[in-house]
Amino acid sequence: MLVHIIADYGFGDLAFAEVVQRIKLHLPDAEPILTPVPAFTTLAAGFCIAQLGLNQAPAGTIIYHNVAPREDDERSRTGNAGERLAFAPLPTGVRVIGVNAGYAFSFVRDLAVELRWAAVPAEGSQFRSRDLFPEAAGAIALGQPDALAEEIPGSDIPDVPSNCIAYIDGYGNLKTTIKHEPSQTNQSDTALLQIGEIEQKAIRSDDSFAVESGQLAIAPGSSGWNNLHGEQTQWMEVFLRGGNAWELFNRPPIGTNINIG
Repeated sequence: MLVHIIADYGFGDLAFAEVVQRIKLHLPDAEPILTPVPAFTTLAAGFCIAQLGLNQAPAGTIIYHNVAPREDDERSRTGNAGERLAFAPLPTGVRVIGVNAGYAFSFVRDLAVELRWAAVPAEGSQFRSRDLFPEAAGAIALGQPDALAEEIPGSDIPDVPSNCIAYIDGYGNLKTTIKHEPSQTNQSDTALLQIGEIEQKAIRSDDSFAVESGQLAIAPGSSGWNNLHGEQTQWMEVFLRGGNAWELFNRPPIGTNINIG
């Protein structure tokens, strides 16, 4: 059973090992794959969840995620309470189990077969994704009838924010929440991109490698998925061929707005 673990523990952090150990305790057949995202970036987590969950995957695949900034209530908390654990099966057969925080479920909200709370407390440990949630995830994965609670209204999950950085890959390419519109792209066009305080000229392209080495471009990237009607969503990507766009724009954080002039 393939189990994607998406979390903001930090690359190579002990927390990943502890969570894998606990998940294997409750799902011995689990084959974990770790995907770290920056601290508290629910937008990046949501983007990864959708990219993995809305594309083809082996039967039985689970996405277990935890990015829980505990921003749902700014008052002091008792028992280390935080955002609740939720469940969303997807049309691909992938099951998403994770904390409903920020934008974590935003990309899959409208395509999920259902959205439900997990029947597990939201408090009781500072490290809930190790001490409480793996057992609940195992119960859901095994189809135990008392593992789920009430439905989550879709209106409780925020829309995907437009025109911003959603994810930064290892090459420094900026994956965005700007949808590719083929009719609006022309290879000869240039655009002025402002990301944070930095402005740069970029080529509008239909093909990432249609630009020369050293050129900055905004083009349809490798991330996207189909909706229930087979219509494709493809996200634009800002990249510097042969270089690092993230460095070029002075390392903007995920969620930074992108203005195209």
